[in-house]
Amino acid sequence: MRQLRTMFVHLFLIIASIVSLFPFLWMLMGMTNSSSDILKGKFGFGSMLMDNVHKLLDMTSLGAAFWNSSLIAIVGTIATLFLSSMAGYGFEVYQSKGKNRLFGLLLLSMMMPFAAVMIPLFRMFSQMGLLNTPIAVMLPSITTAFMIFFFLQNTKSFPRELLQAGRVDGLSEWKLFTRIYMPTMKPTYAAAAIITFMNYWNSFLWPLIALQTQDKKTLPLVVSSLASSYNPDYGIIMVAIVITTLPSVLIFFLLQKQFVQGMLGSVK
Repeated sequence: MRQLRTMFVHLFLIIASIVSLFPFLWMLMGMTNSSSDILKGKFGFGSMLMDNVHKLLDMTSLGAAFWNSSLIAIVGTIATLFLSSMAGYGFEVYQSKGKNRLFGLLLLSMMMPFAAVMIPLFRMFSQMGLLNTPIAVMLPSITTAFMIFFFLQNTKSFPRELLQAGRVDGLSEWKLFTRIYMPTMKPTYAAAAIITFMNYWNSFLWPLIALQTQDKKTLPLVVSSLASSYNPDYGIIMVAIVITTLPSVLIFFLLQKQFVQGMLGSVK
């Protein structure tokens, strides 16, 4: 009976894996076919890959878009991890009377839809002269309630004896954070890095509003412009989607082990 149950579980997982991976396989096959072949429903690899790549490079500023996305994602991720971890560490380690109320207000901000603050953000960045800059894209997401909550929850499993030992050795509070807390919480930082990087890399609505010239566009905006043209070339679109997807997939596989450990709240 147990073997039969195990067989059905494995069968279900295999089917679920095939269903999950099929869109990626179809995307990879689509980038090697012409637009007409894709519309006909051709299922198989073709010989139009290089033609689609050359057309994409001719039609768009792909290099500039890739650089813009990389700059926003990398710098934004580093800043978010540092500031959010510092906030989560402070909420958990230090004690104050109004800490719980302040954290409650912070969590309430998660219930506010982005559409409610989109116009005020646009007016604020416009008055500050930051529109059409990477800073305008990064600042609204540089500290989020979710990331602060994520670090706070993982800090609960952080051994306080390490901090006490550091204070006895004469370390300042800043050195306790940078030399003891940060190296110990590597799995948590890895998990947060994957989540944050993907959020920045795939961000669409706010960059669409904040970035107003073609040389500042990110990869998701380039893909959107290709798909919204009057006569879209689906082969070119598939190439652009694959290029846009690869960095997120690469980051996930590089940090996969640490991601699982961080989501489980492990500290090593």
